[in-house]
Amino acid sequence: MTSNAGGQQSDSSGVAAPRSMSSLWLRLLFLSSTTAVAALAATSAVAAVMNGGVGVLSAAFGGAIVMAFFAISLLIGHFVGRDNPSGAVGLFVASYFVKVVGFAVVLFVLGAPAWLHGRWFVIGAVVTVVSWQAAEIYGFSKARLQIYNDPAAGKGGDDVHS
Repeated sequence: MTSNAGGQQSDSSGVAAPRSMSSLWLRLLFLSSTTAVAALAATSAVAAVMNGGVGVLSAAFGGAIVMAFFAISLLIGHFVGRDNPSGAVGLFVASYFVKVVGFAVVLFVLGAPAWLHGRWFVIGAVVTVVSWQAAEIYGFSKARLQIYNDPAAGKGGDDVHS
């Protein structure tokens, strides 16, 4: 069975051997960011029609902040997941709390620039969150994560383990 989380594959003896494929976390980062950029581009097109450049910049600013904070947690998962794949998931979940607090701090410390259109900022952020999360869920659902060690080969039949 294969595990994409740690970038290793079990061989016939059940010992993990290094793989050349990239990690699950980097694939999720690529999938999520491309999905979010596509959704944000569609949102920006609507914002351009309704409110011009101010709407586009506001939606892009909201989406960029969300993407930056969400990318941090996937990068944490990538670097921690190499040595401890199961611990990376816990750290990944804990980073969501840090993201929410960090996002609030950025908004309160920076404040709203004069050019910011509040409605398009929120719409851009929400569209980015929804599309990013949908892509992450899809990516996790397609990942093959090894939960148990592979059984040792040659010890009886298919359903007999001694």
